[in-house]
Amino acid sequence: MWPFSSGPVVPVLRFTGPIGMATPLKQGLSLAASADAMARAFKLSKLPTIAVIINSPGGSPVQSSLIFKRLRQLADEHEKRIYVFCDDVAASGGYYLAVAGDEIYADACSIVGSIGVISGGFGFVEALDKLGIERRIYTSGTAKSQLDAFRPENPEDIARLKEILGDIHDAFIGVVKDRRGGRLTAPDADIFSGAFWAAPKAAELGLIDGITDIRTKMRELHGPKVRLKVVPLSRGGLFSMLRRPVMEFGGHAAGTSLADDVLSSAEARALWSRYGL
Repeated sequence: MWPFSSGPVVPVLRFTGPIGMATPLKQGLSLAASADAMARAFKLSKLPTIAVIINSPGGSPVQSSLIFKRLRQLADEHEKRIYVFCDDVAASGGYYLAVAGDEIYADACSIVGSIGVISGGFGFVEALDKLGIERRIYTSGTAKSQLDAFRPENPEDIARLKEILGDIHDAFIGVVKDRRGGRLTAPDADIFSGAFWAAPKAAELGLIDGITDIRTKMRELHGPKVRLKVVPLSRGGLFSMLRRPVMEFGGHAAGTSLADDVLSSAEARALWSRYGL
């Protein structure tokens, strides 16, 4: 055996980027794009250890939940322990993924937290009035046009949206409490306010277990000869984007709309910029 191939192997999964959100040349993190890599990683080594690196500002609550659940299922099936390492940011959905870890670590400059749910948009009612444009919309359901950006806000619509956001927030809180409950040191009102912190404060609050890096921690666990083997996710790129079908459900063009690509890029950029990145 060659010298460079000796030593125990720790599989490494990298979850990088917005969750569920697609940009022009890259798909967002999703269960479909990461399931094969996760399955390979848990079968790659006989060591009882899986390392996960997370660098994500969040995104889809559903995809966050699905990836989290699959990581936990695989850990239980293979009797392995997951060690999570936060990169620049593990916030909102990124922190949802992080709590799949049995232990969570970060760099001293990492941003962690943002346990909350947000929905935003724009209103164009006054702009339409100034331009003399009339909005015409027809529905077969009384609630189908809720939160239409070209109509005045309806208090009932806002109340219903906040109820939905509250339900999603409650689900997020439940997962964090289940995974970190015994380690959290601050009141719920502080931890689950949607605030985010640098890693040292996050450690004080019990959101993470300490400040270190993946190589240092793995050497502590498995000795100086431990090797880290990254198992790449099937994230797609330009070629996979060009292969997407022409039409999607609802009749909108897929992969062909410049406006959609610009909007998705702007949304992804906005997620990162919230954390100063």
